[in-house]
Amino acid sequence: MKVLLIGSGGREHALAWRLAMSKKCTALYVAPGNAGTEDVAENIHIKAEDTAGLIRFVKDYEIDFVVVGPEGPLVTGIVDEMRALGIPTFGPDKKAAQLEGSKGFTKDLCQKYRMPTASYARFTDPHDAEKYIGAMTLPIVVKADGLAAGKGVVIASTHAEAISTVQDMLSGNAFGAAGASVVIEEFLQGEELSFFALSDGETVLPLTSAQDHKRVGEGDTGLNTGGMGAYSPAHLMTTALQQKIMDRLIVPTIDGMKAEGMPYTGVLYAGVMVVAGEPYLIEYNARFGDPETQALMVRLGTDLLDLLYACATGMLKQFQDKVTWSSYVSLCVVMCAKGYPGTYLKNTVIREIDQADRQEKVKVFHAGTARAMSGEVIATGGRVLNVVAMGENVAEAQRRAYEAVDLIDWPEGFCRRDIGWRAL
Repeated sequence: MKVLLIGSGGREHALAWRLAMSKKCTALYVAPGNAGTEDVAENIHIKAEDTAGLIRFVKDYEIDFVVVGPEGPLVTGIVDEMRALGIPTFGPDKKAAQLEGSKGFTKDLCQKYRMPTASYARFTDPHDAEKYIGAMTLPIVVKADGLAAGKGVVIASTHAEAISTVQDMLSGNAFGAAGASVVIEEFLQGEELSFFALSDGETVLPLTSAQDHKRVGEGDTGLNTGGMGAYSPAHLMTTALQQKIMDRLIVPTIDGMKAEGMPYTGVLYAGVMVVAGEPYLIEYNARFGDPETQALMVRLGTDLLDLLYACATGMLKQFQDKVTWSSYVSLCVVMCAKGYPGTYLKNTVIREIDQADRQEKVKVFHAGTARAMSGEVIATGGRVLNVVAMGENVAEAQRRAYEAVDLIDWPEGFCRRDIGWRAL
């Protein structure tokens, strides 16, 4: 198969790395890719949001299969466009992608199909929101309804902060159109994990778990980011908890979406809060997580191309109980440009990536990188490199990951030094 993977981040490098291993993959293209994806695929200079350009490419190159990495193109309907051309495409269509594109949509679905989640209300009027906030106990969770690059959630510690956040979002100052509607919900006290499952609209297949680290600072302090690191599997995951997540969240969601006339195909990534051993849905994402995917891909034992193609073509049932995972723990440390998640340095040179990548049980994935005319790798984004290591336990994986991080020569970069701290 000739495969097109859409996206440019660390998730896409990890997916490309695994897709390229498949014997069925005769050609792999990544649009637009980064300095790392060019080692395993051919980068195509078409942006992920350029639907018309991507359609021209799949026609001209006679692409057999499309894999969509980021959420943006899913929410705007690229899967619908590709399927209209008769091209199998991994990911949900525009209607189904509302599970990520609208937090309010997902909360309403939870309410209708009785899935456990935090109590909530939706608002477009700041005065109505203010009244609702006044009656809530602290802290209060305020979410922009639309896509906000993983940064549209604020946990307010005072009523005044919650009101100010709502006003900022609804005015368009914070997240533009993504904040035109807000969801205000109760704060759940527990521990969060990420859970992944595949669906072809009929069959639902559990994958595995991970735990992300959203805050920029050690001990989960500071501003929210797109993710500073992850490890897999999550330390609190058990067979019993996985069954609860499947029975109470994943399967009812897939059944509910089918009943609503918008069957869900692709990966369903659930942000789950575990409260006293019971799972509650925080949010859904309609694509693989970043940086969780980087941790997942080094553990996956099954041919990724076969798995995703079966998911996109209604053949997922053949993989029931057949997806294999390494018994090792994997841990991903995200290296960022100084200043992230605020204004950060760009076009700084990164050296010795290859040296880190050669270490035992270590894999370095690129995210916000490009190759300069000189051939050197430069940082072009906020989250720039993902250093992934494996070990028999979290402590061993963590040690290997940070030893590899310390081999990379990049004075303008930084990372959290406590990825996996909850497990440890």
